[in-house]
Amino acid sequence: MSVFSLDTNIVSFYLKGNQVIKDKLAEADTTGQKVVISPFAWYEVQRGLLASNKYAKDTPSPKCTTASFP
Repeated sequence: MSVFSLDTNIVSFYLKGNQVIKDKLAEADTTGQKVVISPFAWYEVQRGLLASNKYAKDTPSPKCTTASFP
């Protein structure tokens, strides 16, 4: 089983709706591969969303360190 660690750019492309990234993550999910985001990338993504006012300030922090993407 492979484990993929996403960097900030890939997460940003995913959030912007990049179809290639969505397809790759869906493929990883259907084949049982793990996809993780480092704490550094998570922080950078949150910081970027807060700076762009696209993040709800009442959004709860995640309770897990890894997640599957649909």
